[in-house]
Amino acid sequence: TAGMALPGLERRVQQSKINLYADASGDHNPIHTDAAFAAATPLGGTIAHGMMMLAYVSEVFTAAFADAWCASGSLDARFKNPVRPGDTVTVSATVTKLEAADDGTTVVSHFTLQNQRGEAAIIGEARVRL
Repeated sequence: TAGMALPGLERRVQQSKINLYADASGDHNPIHTDAAFAAATPLGGTIAHGMMMLAYVSEVFTAAFADAWCASGSLDARFKNPVRPGDTVTVSATVTKLEAADDGTTVVSHFTLQNQRGEAAIIGEARVRL
């Protein structure tokens, strides 16, 4: 139903998890894993991988739509602010509309991943066909 909030998710981001994600993904960009390097950049410290944060977003939709999300889910995301070690991120999502077609219904939702200060790190739209 349009306007329905989906169950959210909260995760604490730790450097150790960022390092594990770097190993799993093969993305060892020093902005994510090298504190001395990252401190010398305009970002002033390490940041989490964007795809790691999108995995948290996807977790919300997997919980809500299970196999349908895995088969047909898609995200259109905009990165607004970095996520840093020590941040607690919250993902919230709300169904914005249902698009009916002969072969099923597409659920369209707006989502936000924000830090503990209420700053949006990622915003976007998710679509899943039921």
